[in-house]
Amino acid sequence: MSAYDSVLVCVTRQKACERLIRAAAELKKKNGALYVIHVTKEKWNFVDNAKDGEAMEYLFSLSKSYGAELTILNSNKIPETISQFAEHYQAQLIVVGESPDNSTNSFNKRLSELLGDSKTEIMTIPGSCAT
Repeated sequence: MSAYDSVLVCVTRQKACERLIRAAAELKKKNGALYVIHVTKEKWNFVDNAKDGEAMEYLFSLSKSYGAELTILNSNKIPETISQFAEHYQAQLIVVGESPDNSTNSFNKRLSELLGDSKTEIMTIPGSCAT
């Protein structure tokens, strides 16, 4: 299995996303960088929702425990935002979760198109946590 210098994990605010962060941490080199990103729609505000705020706090703590930085961005163009973030941080691998409705395939296809000729790979981890 390859080890990467820079790995980006795409998560939702579901607590089940721990498996994605764990898998990504295992794929990065010992001194590599691990980034966790959650892109929300522009009008979403977790500050006013205790349940969402709790999930974000959990993801923040979990990210820190794996030595990762958690970034939360607001955008209605989620794949575009993720590809720009990956390019900026020179991510060699983007880890996403498999969605229960198979929308991951179209998301991955769009993300791959946006990454163009970059050498960034996309890995889908099976399970219940979508991107």
